[in-house]
Amino acid sequence: MICIGIEGTAEKTGVGIVDSDGKILASQGKQLIPESGGIHPREAAEHHAASIVPLIKDALKEANLDINDIGLVAFSRGPGLGPALRTTATAARSLALSLNIPIIGVNHCIGHVEIGKLTTGAKDPVSLYVSGGNTQVIAYESERYRVFGETLDIAIGNCLDQFAREVGLGHPGGPKIEEKAKSGEFIKLPYAVKGMDLSFSGLLTAALRKYEYGADLEDVCYSLQETAFSMLVEVTERALAHTKKQEVMLCGGVAANSRLREMVSIMAEEHYAEFYMPPIKYCGDNGAMIAWMGQLMHKYGLTQDIEDTTVIQKFRTDMADVPWMKSSKKHLQLPAEIAEKGAEANLYENKWLNHDAFIKERIPKSYRIPEIDLHLRKKRTKKEAKLLGEAKGCGVKTPLIYDINKDTYSITLQKTEGKMIKDVFGYSKLDEIKNISRKIGENVAKLHNCGIIHGDLTTSNLILKDDQIVFIDFGLGKNSDLIEDKGVDLLVFKKAISGIHYKIADICFDEILKGYTEANDYKKIIDKIVEIEGRSRYTVNTS
Repeated sequence: MICIGIEGTAEKTGVGIVDSDGKILASQGKQLIPESGGIHPREAAEHHAASIVPLIKDALKEANLDINDIGLVAFSRGPGLGPALRTTATAARSLALSLNIPIIGVNHCIGHVEIGKLTTGAKDPVSLYVSGGNTQVIAYESERYRVFGETLDIAIGNCLDQFAREVGLGHPGGPKIEEKAKSGEFIKLPYAVKGMDLSFSGLLTAALRKYEYGADLEDVCYSLQETAFSMLVEVTERALAHTKKQEVMLCGGVAANSRLREMVSIMAEEHYAEFYMPPIKYCGDNGAMIAWMGQLMHKYGLTQDIEDTTVIQKFRTDMADVPWMKSSKKHLQLPAEIAEKGAEANLYENKWLNHDAFIKERIPKSYRIPEIDLHLRKKRTKKEAKLLGEAKGCGVKTPLIYDINKDTYSITLQKTEGKMIKDVFGYSKLDEIKNISRKIGENVAKLHNCGIIHGDLTTSNLILKDDQIVFIDFGLGKNSDLIEDKGVDLLVFKKAISGIHYKIADICFDEILKGYTEANDYKKIIDKIVEIEGRSRYTVNTS
């Protein structure tokens, strides 16, 4: 069977044709480039309306097919710009009705992942999906793709485009910033990673201020690119360390940036994982990825009646069923001398005055430039040592610190005998999981009451020892009494639980909040959580 796919979530109109064996027969596209400013939803819709029919004709000619050879129509159902989505859906419905063939609306984000797998041979990757409208770290876990990390505000492509417009480089901004960055030098800019999530709005504002205050444009472009991409690669590595998958894939329009490709490739190699990236023509929005998604969904019976093909403007990646996907049985294999490998440090077993110990060494990250890498390693080593001690004073159990080596950015820690909560949640009975979750909430409340934000709450950073919860890895932590920071700290945890333990995620988080009731400003923090979850990019789906 032949499927035609129509893409139109933003400024790019795409039409692709793919057969049921995954052979891409045609891929045609046309991009709207505004004379000034950004992409206006109405103008994008008008662009699609004018482009879809000619592109269909071009795609049929490329594939050497007649319109009556088409047996299935697929289109982008979301996420995207409302007017653009509706125009694309209307065109798809019209085509399906005129040919009297089935129609399927697909998730745009998953389309990027699946065309990447189709064209590279990747099986079960952690995917960094970066585009003008989306920034997500995606991995498959238990029947759906889960969003392990994402931007809390603007997408990376949007960040680059906004900066380029403000400084007069025009649209699209990514390629022009990349070119300017080649002759730039580093200027310090804000680095905002929150667990596996990240934020670009503060970075964008700071970069614009540097330029307005007289910094060379080349230097600001270089610094913006290096800082933003380091953040992206770090959160991808955090997801890789958490999931233990063996493959990393880069996809989306921003993957066209050669520096980002280099950085992700280096990270994957240093983390003993395989790196994949689809051909550039299939990185940006394209119709072939929509057609292939249509084939996958049709094969597994996920067809739709015409009246059910309404668009979903906020169609999250974790809302769509993917019955064709299976978890790989292959996992990361570490060298024997490394006891555990996190996103930013290696753990080595050692002895300290006859005590069993771990040396946690923040090793250099070759994907980051030295100015960023040295700053982060020094800052996080110092901060972690400080917060581990402060947490103990608040009644929260943490490993003892035996030694700190400022030259190697390493901490020698008491070896904590126990079981990682990630593993405990995998085999324990529900009542035990509830009890553990409440204890976790009680301890998070103690941290927050002392003004400590852990910054990276995941079930990989908690250990169950003698019926007590031991908190580890405070590298992203900070001191703060802000309600917003406490709410984000809890929601970072919720997202981490949802990724690995989705079947019990809601139960776990409800019990965590029950244990959290002793937190100062409890009601304000709960209200803030509801507010943050209501923000479009932070709605977590655990079904």
